[in-house]
Amino acid sequence: MEKDLEKIAKEKGIKYFLVSWVDMFGMLRSKLVPTRAIKGMQKNGAGFAGFAAYLDLTPAHPDLFGMPDPDSFIQIPWQKEIGWVACDLWMNGKPLEASPRVALKKQLARAEKMGYRMKTGVECEFHLINKEGTALADDMDTHAKPCYDQQAVMRQYPIISKIADAMLELEWNPYQNDHEDSNGQFEMNWDYDDALKTADRHVFFKYMTRAICESHGIRATFMPKPFMNLTGNGCHAHMSIWDLDGKKNLFSTDGEDPRGLGLSPLAYQFLGGIMESAVDLTAIFNPTVNSFKRINAPRTVSGSSWAPNAVTYGGNNRTHMVRVPDPGRFELRLMDGAVNPYLLQAGMLAAGLDGVENNRDPGDPLDINMYEEGHLAKDARHLPENLLDAIRLLDDNKIMRKALGDEFIDAYVKLKMADWNDFSHHLSTWERQHTLDC
Repeated sequence: MEKDLEKIAKEKGIKYFLVSWVDMFGMLRSKLVPTRAIKGMQKNGAGFAGFAAYLDLTPAHPDLFGMPDPDSFIQIPWQKEIGWVACDLWMNGKPLEASPRVALKKQLARAEKMGYRMKTGVECEFHLINKEGTALADDMDTHAKPCYDQQAVMRQYPIISKIADAMLELEWNPYQNDHEDSNGQFEMNWDYDDALKTADRHVFFKYMTRAICESHGIRATFMPKPFMNLTGNGCHAHMSIWDLDGKKNLFSTDGEDPRGLGLSPLAYQFLGGIMESAVDLTAIFNPTVNSFKRINAPRTVSGSSWAPNAVTYGGNNRTHMVRVPDPGRFELRLMDGAVNPYLLQAGMLAAGLDGVENNRDPGDPLDINMYEEGHLAKDARHLPENLLDAIRLLDDNKIMRKALGDEFIDAYVKLKMADWNDFSHHLSTWERQHTLDC
């Protein structure tokens, strides 16, 4: 039976609910709803004007209704009188196709019909910066190779521990927190789970991290490349396909793997689908103008960008777009911190299921350092170098149009083209410096 949010509120002392959803650009939208009204919201939804968000709707469209999913309920650890719930968007009595969470649920339903259940985990990287966004919050964090720097992570202990404590209270099972490869950069990890649950937690993690940082007078940014000389913020995803009971990992192999990575034939088909569509999915996985300063980055202060620039895979080798760190799963390293949490999962699953349906072969793994020997991977396709090229590739991708639907792809492409055009109309300092005396 569906959980009763009003009853949960009475049991837990909830005074208000944040009834929330994410638009196409990954922005978290919500209404703050008194508990006395949540019963009606759970039955009929919370009304929103879709034109006010990035959803390709006009003022003439009827109301959107956010239907709370009680399974996503979170009691906010640092504000226990507030509950948070994720919503599915409805319009005219049916789910809104061009809505990220609905798009993910559509792919999950498709997988379920094929007998599959996707489990995923994400690695969210972020920088701690000053309120103005102009510099790192910790001016002592200056080492050329700061990754795992104990001194630097402990200077931010009041913030990192508060976020980790919240995840422990929420029973996400966080298992490590570390200073990453860039100055001022951190990553916090929690257990993998079903794809929808991971996506909901990903959304809330970004909100939680920002909120806690703001309470300490600083700012958290997931921007892909906030500083040109430092490593950017990735959002790597680990994935595996299980049976519907969630007990058997179908990416694990019972026999020999001739490619030596410990993956099943199904896993290679799924991987083949991701390799097939990765270039065209860049517009979704790397959705901002700034994203392409990360995946096409020169060598950083630490010595490596840690980001892919070509469609390749290998074993436990972080220079490839796909890494197989252990048998039975693989890691897609393409996505960055700006990725929409729901579209991250939907894109992976849509591409992977296409690989299964069409028996796509990813080819043989490469055992080379792509940063130094990438020229040896002569058949490897390169990732787009800017958002405009990425948008055009997605627009033409028949696989994604079939999976996600024309309505979704058309809306996403339209909004992203407007984003690109807005950027193109911007006059930069670089242009003035190099063109005033042309």
